[in-house]
Amino acid sequence: MAGPRGYHNYRGRTSKGKIVLAVVLVLVILAAIAVMILQRYIVYDESGRPHMELPWEEEAPLEDEDTVDFELKIQAPKRPGDIYAFTVPVGVLTREGWTDAWMDPSLMSAPPYNAAVFTAKDDRGKVYFDSDTAVPGSVSTAADTHDALAQMTGEASTFYTVARMSCFHDPEAANSDVEAMGLKNTGGYIFYDGNNSQWLDPGKPAARQYLCEIAKEAAALGFDEILLADVGYPTEGQLDKIDYGEGEQAQNLLTFLEEMRTALEPYSVALSVEIPEAVVTGDQNIGPTLAELAPRVDRVYTETTPEKIKGLSEAVTAAGGTTDFVAELEAYSPEVSGSCLVHWD
Repeated sequence: MAGPRGYHNYRGRTSKGKIVLAVVLVLVILAAIAVMILQRYIVYDESGRPHMELPWEEEAPLEDEDTVDFELKIQAPKRPGDIYAFTVPVGVLTREGWTDAWMDPSLMSAPPYNAAVFTAKDDRGKVYFDSDTAVPGSVSTAADTHDALAQMTGEASTFYTVARMSCFHDPEAANSDVEAMGLKNTGGYIFYDGNNSQWLDPGKPAARQYLCEIAKEAAALGFDEILLADVGYPTEGQLDKIDYGEGEQAQNLLTFLEEMRTALEPYSVALSVEIPEAVVTGDQNIGPTLAELAPRVDRVYTETTPEKIKGLSEAVTAAGGTTDFVAELEAYSPEVSGSCLVHWD
C-alpha cells in the first residue's frame, strides 16, 4: 500500500556556487572588520607613506629600579629635498575650500606637487586662523577653518605645509597702535605709501614682537615652515617723508629675523623669507643684502621666470651655503629645475 501523499523534506545537494558565494561574503565581512580595527594603528611617516604600528610592538615600560641616561634630541622639521608647492587661494579657509585647493594640483601629472602654501596673514593685516594675539578686528575665519587647517597640517596630510605671512605691510596693526608699532612720517602721523596703505615700523620692538607672536601661533598649528613676506620698508610713495628713527634700516630687519628665529626655535619649523629678484642679483642696495639674509633663513623665495632660476639659485647657494632657493612662478614649465612655488588662482 502506498504511503500518504503530501509534502516532505527535500534532502538534495546544495549548489557549489552558493557555497562559494557564502564563503566570499564571510571573507569580505571579516576583511571589513579587520580594516576598521586596524585603521587606528595606521600612521604616516615624514614622506606621507602609511605604515602600521601595532600596540604590542611598543617598548615595554621601564621598571622603577631601571634608569636610563639619555640625551633629549629635538626632531628637525621634515624638509623634502625639493619642494613643488602650490598656493591656497588667499582668504577665509573652509574644509570644502581646502579640498578644492589641492584637488587640481594633485590631479596634474607634472610637477608632483608635495607642498602647499597657505596665507596665514595677508598684506592688509588680515589673519586667517584663530589667533589670540592678532589686533582686534583683524581675524577672519569660518566655523570650520580650524578643521580645514587640521586636515592640511595633520599626520594624515601628504603635503609639506608652509604658512606665509606678510610682515611689516600691515594697515590693521599699524593703525591699532601708531605710537608703539606704526611707521610714521616726519610730521608725527601714520605714513601712507603710494597705494594709500600703512606699515609697521621695523625699528619698533613692539611691532617685531607682534609678528613673532603670530608666527608662533601659526607654527603651533602644525605647519612645517613659516614664510615671511614684506620684510622691509615701503618702496612706493614719498619715501623721503618716512621717519626712519635712529636705527639703521638694514639692521632693524636683520634684528627682526634673528628675533623670529629665536621665537620659532621651540617649534622646529623651517624659516624662510621672500625677497625681490633685485636683492638676489645685487641690483637693489636698499636694506639687507643677500649675503646678510641668506645665512639667517632656510629658504629664499623669489618671483622670477624659468630661464633665470639657475643663476638665482647659484647666487643664493653662494651666499647662504645650505640655504635653498625657491622660484615663485605664475605657471609651471617643464624647464623648471629645483624647488618651485606655482601660484594657483
